[in-house]
Amino acid sequence: MFNSILVVCVGNICRSPVGERLLRQAMPELDVTSAGINALVGKPADKTASEVAATHGLSLHGHAARQFTAALGASHDLILVMERGHKREIARMAPQLAGRVMLFDKWTGETGIADPYLRSAEFHEKTFTALSEAADAWARRLAPKE
Repeated sequence: MFNSILVVCVGNICRSPVGERLLRQAMPELDVTSAGINALVGKPADKTASEVAATHGLSLHGHAARQFTAALGASHDLILVMERGHKREIARMAPQLAGRVMLFDKWTGETGIADPYLRSAEFHEKTFTALSEAADAWARRLAPKE
């Protein structure tokens, strides 16, 4: 069973912080964190991503971007990425982790979740909706079977 999940995007300021907080909210019993393949290390969550999340009752307060490393990935049972290219990059950086990597939207279409960085609030809203639906699907899949 999974006890820890790492959510990964590029900069770790838009998609992965939102995905992390949504999964943490849906599955508080799990250790859920996030990182970026090319992180803007130490930066807070993107302003527009934070505003959109807040309209849905989700706080990104206190988030600080951090860099994905093989060691960080190895310390998690499951690594959820936003795009197929992220899977390839992690497999290149840390081939031993390839079997732990899946798309965040695995159960909601596997089309990937587009990067809203520097895009409109409406684009961020669509991204939030996609992340929320995908997080709910993961929560259903990972829920203990009775």
